[in-house]
Amino acid sequence: MRNQLTSTRNDNASKATPCCTKVGLKRGPWTPQEDDLLSTYINREGEGRWRTLPKRAGLLRCGKSCRLRWINYLRPSVKRGQITPDEEDLILRFHRLLGNRWSLIAGRIPGRTDNEIKNYRNTHLSKKLISQGIDPRTHRPLNPIHSPSTHPKASSSSSKVKSWRCCYCYNNP
Repeated sequence: MRNQLTSTRNDNASKATPCCTKVGLKRGPWTPQEDDLLSTYINREGEGRWRTLPKRAGLLRCGKSCRLRWINYLRPSVKRGQITPDEEDLILRFHRLLGNRWSLIAGRIPGRTDNEIKNYRNTHLSKKLISQGIDPRTHRPLNPIHSPSTHPKASSSSSKVKSWRCCYCYNNP
């Protein structure tokens, strides 16, 4: 029974191939001509059916690549340019509330993509928070680092370690 399950898993795994490894599909940067083909096709036919779209639009790309290009770059509702201070404030507030749920955050900030928000937060805002003395993960003040001589429990913790080592030696010969 176990061998049957293993062989079934391996058979299924070998059949699934990544979309962009198919022979003849283009990878890498998009050209302006490809952008025009994709935009024209989607404006005429609408979004959806991403798997068959590249062939129907005359593109040598995989469906996933076309979908991501449209959603993150070509869609008319995507804002271009600098993130405003108001948007920055919203990103900080929503991240504090929702954590790393970028698509939920992007849904509350019109015109910005989840990837754009994530990248902006991780490159710009985390540095800004650290410079203000705020932990970018927890949004709480960073704790000052105690040196061993000024730390109030420094002497008692070392004696606890010594007594633990002694007990450990006696209990486990």
